[in-house]
Amino acid sequence: GGVSVIIAILLIFLYLFYVVLPMFLAPEMHRQTSYSVPGNAQATTLLLATEEYAEVGLRLADDGHVTFYATDNGHLISDVALAVPENTHISAVSKVFPGKNTLATGLSNGQAILFSHDYRISYPNDRRAITPSISYPLGEQPVTIDSSGAPLSLINAQASTEQATVAALREDNQVLLVNFTIEESMLSDELTIERSEQLIPVNGDRITHLLMSAEQDLLYLADQNGNLAYFDIRNKEKPLLIDKVSVTSPQEGITSMSFLAGGISVLVGDATGRISQWFPLRDENNHYTLEKVREFKRQNAAIVHIAAEPARKGFAAVDATGIAGIYHTTSGNTLMLERVADKAPLQVTMAPRSNALLVIDSEQTFSQWRIDNEYPEVSWSSLWGEIWYESRQEPEYIWQSSSASSDFEPKFSLTPLAFGTLKATFYALLFAIPLSIMGAIYTAYFMSARMRGMVKPTIEVMEALPTVILGFLAGLWLAPLIEEHLPGVLLILIMLPLMMLLFAAGWQQMPVRLRQSIPDGWEAALLIPIVCLTTWIAMSLSQPVELWLFDGDMPAWLNSIGYTFDQRNSLVVGIAMGFAVIPTIFSISEDAIFSVPKHLTQGSLALGATPWQTMIKVVILTASPGIFSGIMIGLGRAVGETMIVLMATGNTPIMDFNMFQGFRALSANIAVEMPESEVGSSHYRILFLAALVLFMLTFVFNTLAELVRQHLRRKYASL
Repeated sequence: GGVSVIIAILLIFLYLFYVVLPMFLAPEMHRQTSYSVPGNAQATTLLLATEEYAEVGLRLADDGHVTFYATDNGHLISDVALAVPENTHISAVSKVFPGKNTLATGLSNGQAILFSHDYRISYPNDRRAITPSISYPLGEQPVTIDSSGAPLSLINAQASTEQATVAALREDNQVLLVNFTIEESMLSDELTIERSEQLIPVNGDRITHLLMSAEQDLLYLADQNGNLAYFDIRNKEKPLLIDKVSVTSPQEGITSMSFLAGGISVLVGDATGRISQWFPLRDENNHYTLEKVREFKRQNAAIVHIAAEPARKGFAAVDATGIAGIYHTTSGNTLMLERVADKAPLQVTMAPRSNALLVIDSEQTFSQWRIDNEYPEVSWSSLWGEIWYESRQEPEYIWQSSSASSDFEPKFSLTPLAFGTLKATFYALLFAIPLSIMGAIYTAYFMSARMRGMVKPTIEVMEALPTVILGFLAGLWLAPLIEEHLPGVLLILIMLPLMMLLFAAGWQQMPVRLRQSIPDGWEAALLIPIVCLTTWIAMSLSQPVELWLFDGDMPAWLNSIGYTFDQRNSLVVGIAMGFAVIPTIFSISEDAIFSVPKHLTQGSLALGATPWQTMIKVVILTASPGIFSGIMIGLGRAVGETMIVLMATGNTPIMDFNMFQGFRALSANIAVEMPESEVGSSHYRILFLAALVLFMLTFVFNTLAELVRQHLRRKYASL
């Protein structure tokens, strides 16, 4: 039977390890295919994109043709010529925004063409077919950006159903912000487009990069001296410069720039191969400033392309020598470095599912690389360290696994969950250990046999009470009661020990005849009315004390002095879980004390020791291995408790030892989030990792308990 238990435990451990292991395997990248670019091979590729499954690619060439092709073999699917006017050429192309399909071409006559690449999926003969097409948010014909007709050097554009915004750089280093308001007629399909134009001030430094957010509310301009300017363009008539910072030295220069998925962070690459992440932070005066959050391992050459993953906080960075690095911002890791082009890379893009990298080099050779990188956000630092998440003021420990926002950055820190588990255990044992150990000592050594026969089974029956009932009562009855009578509850903790000591002192002054009328071992029964009376007095004093000392609202007073009060807090959990743990510790400790050989106690008493001296010097020392085992088993029970911490606390994963604030434990987190996690996802496997951590904690505690128990048994064996 013992061997079977050990085998079962090992199988549980191996299964948990099996589910967790894939998160820590190294990612891989390998070439899938390589061939000459489809379409006009003599034309230079200006832009590269793909649809969700990376089966159909898009190539925009400088001859104005948009070519759709099959990525596995280069087979030409369709070719669309943009309406580029005669004697005009494409002078600028917008950068692909992660997860968006709006593109823009700037022309040498000051005009621009906005288009979106769309894909219709059908299943003829039960096989997936992808049909690409192009739509024009502002119409098929070019729209005027610069009325003077000067060529556009840089362009970036975003479009929605209501408006489109274009930011463009002229050759004279002036940045134009042009907004198009789109109104569709309710009686026909005609579009009414209103145009407004605004010049954005530039302080003379040559602009080299230009980025606009997908929501058309932020604009970033980088210049040749390594400065990055951050504009608020929500009011298109009055663009507002928020901040301007130096991100590189003029000698290093900015060689590549891209948004991270979500449009909050900006990635900057320089000529030395360094990549840094920047995003705006709000200061105490409610002003935004750009801050460098992290820097990644340098590559050996200038970063010429940064391709962000559309749905995750990762990206690929390709340097001038054709080396590609795969990075993830949350984990802060360089996941891999791989050569993806033998010649200088011309265009690079990441597939929407982040499972493929498409590259075209300077010799117009296309290659597609398969990326196996399922769990980039998992690292030792992201699980256990402080991480500076997007839009947070500083590095923090945070667990927040999901959100309704598509630009959400998953936060998988297990530290606040482990902290919550230990916090719950601490308060439960703080409540349970004194009561259970003292109760065990009295029951086993001082209590009469008849009374022990009633008390011990009653307490042991408490262990059979389902913890879901305790959690239900704690959450729906005890928590509101404590909130309403908080001063009274605290008074109980102070008054009960004092009243019991006063009663004991008074009992010693009673007449001998009265004291002898109570049989030996039944004195504790006299404390029952004292405990009930003291509790009633304390609860009756709750409201007057609250009015006198706390202006009628102690929870609000605690909040005012910086101690947040939650109705479902650690005090509630400590009391409820304490009642669940008391029977375990009491039963084992009482058996250990009661099992001390009678000849030891009788010999001690015969030598003149008092009952209390015998208890402290002989009984407790002899029973200490059993008492310690009871405490450690109770500790293991508290660490693994689920329903009480799930129902009696707010399940907020915060790191605050405040007794009046909640927490989230590892076990409760697994119970809450496992049903909604996607099988095989990072979230799913991290929950299994939390179970493995819980398993290891329990194993370590039990192992230490056994080692200490054996040590104590050998130490006091001579007794």
